[in-house]
Amino acid sequence: MRKITKYVIIDILKNKIVIGYTFLLLVLSFSVLSLEDNSAKAVLTLLNIILIMVPLVNILFASVYVYNSAEFMELMASQPLKRRQIWFSVYLGLSISLAIAFLLGVGLPVLLYAASITGYTLILVGLLLSLIFVSIAMFAVVRIRDKAKGIGMAILLWLYFALLFDGLVLFILFQFEDYPLEKAMVALSLLNPVDIGRIMVLIKTDASMLMGYTGAIFRNFFGATNGQLITSLVLLAWIIIPFWLSSIKFRKKDL
Repeated sequence: MRKITKYVIIDILKNKIVIGYTFLLLVLSFSVLSLEDNSAKAVLTLLNIILIMVPLVNILFASVYVYNSAEFMELMASQPLKRRQIWFSVYLGLSISLAIAFLLGVGLPVLLYAASITGYTLILVGLLLSLIFVSIAMFAVVRIRDKAKGIGMAILLWLYFALLFDGLVLFILFQFEDYPLEKAMVALSLLNPVDIGRIMVLIKTDASMLMGYTGAIFRNFFGATNGQLITSLVLLAWIIIPFWLSSIKFRKKDL
């Protein structure tokens, strides 16, 4: 299993798309952090870029890579190896490689220009989103055999989490504006890892003060010990559950 993971990591780190992704993040991060005098504002600007780019690149690249590695996994499955070991090795290789790319592209500039609790939270959120969307990508790929449909599903999932979910939440708010839904918003936010990441960073800055009563509820929940524990468990579930379901499907799948 270790050899498969090592092979996947080396193969991905040499990939031109991953190198380009790292370089693009590096340029954007240095540009935003060096041009903005206020490090907190720079982190928030960088957060908006990360919440769009990291999920998109991770879910698309992981989907394409797994589809293109079908023959490799068939070869590994013909060896005396358990399928769950093969699947976990591929996931681990993808996650580590894309996490390294993120750390070099965003982590390094943040540590140089915005080494604060907000900056560290930003790095943590980016790493967690990388792991989560690789897991979601592998779930989408194993469910759909056709490559074009699978990549299309990955794009739809990204659209839902990054854009459509917030629209649905706003629709619910407008439809039930006469009811106190602030606490319900906390529960709804847990259904979207992108929203959780955004709130985790925002509550570390003064921007949360501008969110009014809802912002106060978010601060009280996500800032409290119990809230942080629940949030950590939810994010962990977003990593484990899609991968676990994909692993079950892969073990039963006719290669």
